[in-house]
Amino acid sequence: MLAHQHKRNVKRTTFRDCARRCVYCGTSLGLDIATLDHVYPLSRGGTHDPGNLVAACQGCNQLKGSLLPNEFFARYPWAGANFMRYARAVHRTFKRGARRAVSLACAQAA
Repeated sequence: MLAHQHKRNVKRTTFRDCARRCVYCGTSLGLDIATLDHVYPLSRGGTHDPGNLVAACQGCNQLKGSLLPNEFFARYPWAGANFMRYARAVHRTFKRGARRAVSLACAQAA
């Protein structure tokens, strides 16, 4: 029972920290449809730490899958731009990586 309550509190806090939006596409979310995404995937060595958790819609969470942040943002620069705007409580290294990936993608497109 306590583990379930803890997970609900983590989701609620993460949801609030992400401005109640999917950090990747920017869509407004309700708490009931928001999913928790591990920015650095668990399957690649990520943790459950709050600085590695963001709110995402189900579509973006599935699109990202087990991609590392730099891989995902390089492939989808729009997701990196939204991530920089809405992922307010993530580790700074993730934000720097998003900024770098978006810049590189924009430079390659020009």
